[in-house]
Amino acid sequence: MGRHGSGSARLRIALAAVAALALLAGCTALESGGHPEGDPASDRIGWENGYWYDDPVNVTPGDGYNASEREAVVARTMARVERIRDLEFNETVPVDVVSREQYLANRSGGGGNETHSRWNDQVWESIFIVGESSSYSNSSDDTLGQTVQGYYSPGRDAIVLVSDSETPTIDRTTLAHELVHALQDQHFGFGADGETQDQQLANRGVTEGDASYVDIIYENRCESDWRCIPPPGSGDGGGSGGSDYNRGLFLTIYTPYAAGSQFVDQVRAQSGWAGVNELYDARPESTEQLIHPQLYPDEDPVDVTVPDRSNGAWRRFDIDPVADTVGEASIYAMLVHNGAVDPEDRYGYDSDPSAGWGGDSVVPYTNGTAGAYVWETAWDSERDARQFHEAYLDVLAAHDARNPRGNVYVVPDGEFADAFRVVRSGERVRIVNAPTVDGLDAVHSRSG
Repeated sequence: MGRHGSGSARLRIALAAVAALALLAGCTALESGGHPEGDPASDRIGWENGYWYDDPVNVTPGDGYNASEREAVVARTMARVERIRDLEFNETVPVDVVSREQYLANRSGGGGNETHSRWNDQVWESIFIVGESSSYSNSSDDTLGQTVQGYYSPGRDAIVLVSDSETPTIDRTTLAHELVHALQDQHFGFGADGETQDQQLANRGVTEGDASYVDIIYENRCESDWRCIPPPGSGDGGGSGGSDYNRGLFLTIYTPYAAGSQFVDQVRAQSGWAGVNELYDARPESTEQLIHPQLYPDEDPVDVTVPDRSNGAWRRFDIDPVADTVGEASIYAMLVHNGAVDPEDRYGYDSDPSAGWGGDSVVPYTNGTAGAYVWETAWDSERDARQFHEAYLDVLAAHDARNPRGNVYVVPDGEFADAFRVVRSGERVRIVNAPTVDGLDAVHSRSG
């Protein structure tokens, strides 16, 4: 099938990309005007807690937002989210504002299952995003700690906004985004997250894509029809998060926001908000379907299994399921992060070597001290498999890999220093990883 194309237009995705890090700039005009109607006799879409969607709010953002100002801004933003999304809030959503320092302190002291963490680290190492000197947990904490602007807590039915200012600030885009999550929870719930990395990103593509799509519309209306509070950093003492984080990891976990909003845009264009609502009971099966909406819902992933050909020194982790699927979006992130492709639109998630993905399976191994893995990918055609194979060799080359013989490569040093056997056969590409060349057959023998 080769290159699938990008589906709908990019939906101003550059704006969505900026929103994740520095968040969008927009209208800073003074509040004025108001809705011609008074308070309605009963609750209705576009009115919440005394505010219509186009009512002014009396706030002074220069010195931060006090409790009454936050209540007003939240009420009007709820009304505006209702107006855009055509859904009614069933109850008011409490909103707290914390400093980034407090947010980081609250995230510390995680812990978790050590076996699963080691298994997961091998998965992220297989796509050259998290190396041996770090871990997914640490890299994720650093990345989210620097980029998160807010979150919705389903257990508390509450929103927490992260402020980079000494005084409590509110980013209007983040508030709108998180209010959509509260609206989703009240109407649909969040459902299962998925067993594999690819399923999780695809499932979240509905949840985060819906919210991102709404906050893009929200920002566009701030720049045209609505009077809006100024964004942090536009004269109110606000700032932005730091810049020291894993950009390959960010590109991966940002998939549901960017590709998801494109996907939701396509569904809404075809079926309206009713069609978007139906997605919560029929989520995409893969990030391939997010990136290429025309493949939803018919093109399901290929079931790829990896036979165990290890010797007694190496074993699979005691994890269920024993394999993970990274999917098209994570492969794309690997290629971009390691310079194998240079797309014009970084957040479009579309490249020739990653398009045409059919399925994949990563099986991590351990000998008790070191890690290894077998990664098999399936492609729609031999051409697609060849394009991926060539791009993967470019990833190895970016890490100064030597080619001592045939299909064996060695990265001599650095975070990904290991041996690799890379074999393409028809529409399949199998990658075997081990600490040394002699260990390749021990992890996965060639003859079986």
